Amino acid sequence: MSTSKAAAAPTSGWALTPDRWLLGLLVFVPLAVLASALHWRALAIFVLAALAIVPLAGLMGNATDRLAARLGAGVGGLLNATFGNAAELILAVVALARGLHQVVQASLTGSILGNALLVLGMAILSGGFRRERQTFDRSAAAVGSTLLVLAAIGLMIPAAFHWIAEVARARGTVDVDQEIGLEHGLSLAIAIVLFTMYVLSLLFSLRTHRHLYRGHAATGEPAVPSGSVRGAVIRLVIATALVAWMSEILVGVVEEASHALGLTPVFVGVVVVAVVGNAAEHSTAVLMAVRNKMDLAMNIAVGSSLQIALFVAPLLVFLSYGLGPQPMDLRFSPFEVLAVGVAVVVVHMVSQDGESNWLEGALLVAVYVILAIAFYFLP
Repeated sequence: MSTSKAAAAPTSGWALTPDRWLLGLLVFVPLAVLASALHWRALAIFVLAALAIVPLAGLMGNATDRLAARLGAGVGGLLNATFGNAAELILAVVALARGLHQVVQASLTGSILGNALLVLGMAILSGGFRRERQTFDRSAAAVGSTLLVLAAIGLMIPAAFHWIAEVARARGTVDVDQEIGLEHGLSLAIAIVLFTMYVLSLLFSLRTHRHLYRGHAATGEPAVPSGSVRGAVIRLVIATALVAWMSEILVGVVEEASHALGLTPVFVGVVVVAVVGNAAEHSTAVLMAVRNKMDLAMNIAVGSSLQIALFVAPLLVFLSYGLGPQPMDLRFSPFEVLAVGVAVVVVHMVSQDGESNWLEGALLVAVYVILAIAFYFLP
C-alpha cells in the first residue's frame, strides 16, 4: 500500500481514511427506513438496507482501529467481533422466539463459513495484493484454528448422535419423545462445554497469553491516531445500533426478496443473510489487512467465527429454554457439518505457517464460492 499524501492525512471525527467516500453511502440509512415505513417492494428495501450497512460497518472499522491502537490487536479484534456479531445475535434471538430453529441454524452456519473463508480470504487477498507476503503471530493463529476444530466437533457429535438415535428408534429401543429428549440433553451439555471454552479462550488471549495478540508492527504504513477511547466506544455503540436496525429491516423482507430473486430459503439463510450480517467484520478485516495489520485482521475474521460457534450458538441454546416454543438443539444438517469441517481444514492449512500471500486469500474465497454454489443447488 503506497503512503500517499491522501493516505497519510490524519483522520478526524467520523471520517474513515482512505475510504471517506463510504460516508456518502450513509444516505441509504434514512432511505432504508423510509422504504420500510412506506412499504416499498421487498427487493428495493432489501437492497437499500444492505447498502446502508456498508458505511456503518466502515465506521465500526474506524472506531475499532482506534481502540486497537490503544488497547492492542487482541482487544481490538475481540471488540470488533463482538460488535460485529451483535446484530446477528439480536436477529437470531427474534427468530428463536418465533420457533424458527432452522433459520437460526442456517444463519449460524453461514456466519461461521463467511467469517472463516470469505472475510479472512478477502482480507488476505486485499492485503497481499501489493506485497510478497504478510506475517502474523503463528502461535495465536494456531490457537484460533484449534478452537475452530473444537467448534466443528461440537457440530459433528450431535449430527452423528442423531443418526445413531434414528437407528435405535427404528429398532424400537427408544421412542420419538425419548430421542428428542436425549438430543436436547446432549446439545445442552455440549453448549455448556463450548461456552466454557469460549470463556477460557478469553482468559488466554486477554490475560495469560496476551503478548501473542499484540500484533506485529506494520512498516511503511500510515499511522492511525489513537484518538479518544471514549469517543471510539460511542461510535461503536451508535454504529452497532444502526446496523442492528438495518439488519432487522433487511431480514424482515429477506424471504419475500429471495422469492423475487428465485433463491432458496437455505441459500438465503446460509449465504445472503450471513454475508450482509458479516459486513462489519468484512469491511474492518480487509481495511486492517490493507494497512498491513494482519494480526488484527486474523483476530477479527477467525475470532468472529469462534464467537459464533463458542458463544452465540450455546447462548441461543440456553435462551431457547425460556424464549422459544421448544428448546433448540445443535443438530445441524449433514451438509452444514461437512461445510464447517472443510472450512476448518482450509483455515488451518493457511494459518499454520504464520504468513500469508494473496494466492492463499484467493484459495479461501474459492472454497467459500464452491460451498455457496453447493448450497444454491441443495434441494
